[in-house]
Amino acid sequence: MAKKGNRVQVILECTEHKTTGLPGTSRYITTKNKKNTPERMELKKFNPILKKVTVHKEIK
Repeated sequence: MAKKGNRVQVILECTEHKTTGLPGTSRYITTKNKKNTPERMELKKFNPILKKVTVHKEIK
């Protein structure tokens, strides 16, 4: 079944986590409207490994 509209699923990954060297990754799945936000998303989300709110960027 084909989806209607411009909404697509995107994966958000923590940017700070890579620099710490700790194992694991913090990722979130969300949706966005391609028509309204064609550029990559950037949101502040909670990273359970670092136990703080960090910037998560959209990955391909």
